[in-house]
Amino acid sequence: MFLTISTTGTPERPATDLGFLLHKHPEKAQAFSTSYGRAHVLYSEADAGRCTAALLLEVDAVALVRRGKGKGRGGAPDAALAQYVNDRPYAASSLLAVALSSVFSSAMRGVCNARPERAGQPMPLRIEVPALPARGGPELVRRLFEPLGWAVTVDPVALDVRFPEWGDSRYVRLVLESDALTLAEGLRHLYVLLPVLDDAKHYWVASDEVDKLLRAGEGWLPDHPEQKLITSRYLSRRWSLTREAMERLELVRLAEADDSEVEDIDNAVEAESETEEKPTPLAVQRRDAIIAALRTSGAARVLDLGCGQGQLVHALLKDRAFTEIVGVDVSMRALTIASRRLKLDRMGERQASRVQLFQGSLAYTDNRLKGYDAAVLSEVIEHLDLPRLPALEYTVFGSARPRTVLVTTPNVEYNVRWETLPAGHVRHGDHRFEWTREEFRTWADAVAQRHGYGVEFVPVGPDDPEVGPPTQMAVFTMNSTVHKKEAKAA
Repeated sequence: MFLTISTTGTPERPATDLGFLLHKHPEKAQAFSTSYGRAHVLYSEADAGRCTAALLLEVDAVALVRRGKGKGRGGAPDAALAQYVNDRPYAASSLLAVALSSVFSSAMRGVCNARPERAGQPMPLRIEVPALPARGGPELVRRLFEPLGWAVTVDPVALDVRFPEWGDSRYVRLVLESDALTLAEGLRHLYVLLPVLDDAKHYWVASDEVDKLLRAGEGWLPDHPEQKLITSRYLSRRWSLTREAMERLELVRLAEADDSEVEDIDNAVEAESETEEKPTPLAVQRRDAIIAALRTSGAARVLDLGCGQGQLVHALLKDRAFTEIVGVDVSMRALTIASRRLKLDRMGERQASRVQLFQGSLAYTDNRLKGYDAAVLSEVIEHLDLPRLPALEYTVFGSARPRTVLVTTPNVEYNVRWETLPAGHVRHGDHRFEWTREEFRTWADAVAQRHGYGVEFVPVGPDDPEVGPPTQMAVFTMNSTVHKKEAKAA
């Protein structure tokens, strides 16, 4: 199996920077062991104007057949076609994708200590794969790569050039070109889409493949027009895994859509008048109310569930009463922004020990969420479809079970007070619902009763005598009897 990665450069930005980004020196030929053979990295050209790195994967066909004996193939029965006739050693497939992730792991993550400024910058890229299985033909190749910003040249490979009447094989020669993508993005596209086009994998597909797909697909898969096909083929058409991946991708899409707008319509009031004294933005009032409730509860170890870009985590860090703060979000993009906002890479050791960020979906139980004093769901529930709320409820109240849970959500009755909000519209385009005070109380009371909590309701923002406050907050506190029982069991 063979592919090449080329770039062009200038005296100021030489093409040989590709060697730094790939972590492979242009003057050396290197070899790496893989499960099914050896991967070689070499450069056919390397100067300031142009640089081309080649990855050659030598597959041990015998090892491939032996490893395939008696083992399930995760929906890929043709991973070993026969003892002596096998296209795996020659055509790009999941074998090459795995080699890419192994040999160029740092490049795929966008890590380059020697040229950190180059790792995040788009660069001229030309990637060529001479032999690529394409179940779906050239048209599918274009449908997969063109939405990602690639100029695609795809040429079918004839079954036999001596007999043109036999037509084309299922293989193509692929050339991808772009000036708008980073090297890491290009490698992640290949890692996912090579096995998708082959519609087969050489190994058993287990549940951890969902996490791999979401990591490699970050930033492009949630909005890809062929998302369903990509997800299904990558996971070897295993329905349970495909469904889980699609649900998590939808949560990522919703989270990123939320991050792309200013904090709802809450801050729109700031622009109403430059001559009048500006009121405190509702987003700030909400954070202040949350922090006050956390102080009252005596919580020291706090979860911010659906932390977004880290505004609340940043505010909590300023208060030494909170000894451990954990931000959780389904969107890696949001967590990256949060990390930058908090300056985690420059934070002192003592301060850094108080905070951590990790990716997670509130639709699934997670043992990492257990053992905390309090959890905050600030403007989160309204972004979920109502049928998904029971899953979130169980994750937080049934599995994690912090002593205190704070939930804030818009009060739809107050919307008539927003002059900039058209009648009948929700405050944010991604809100699945907005509840009245009575609807929120009914839901919160039922949740508290099912899981052994008491609940109180606190207005956030000006409490209008007719329509109530703009934000409503429920403060759930675990019943003392239940808390003592669980503490004793622990």
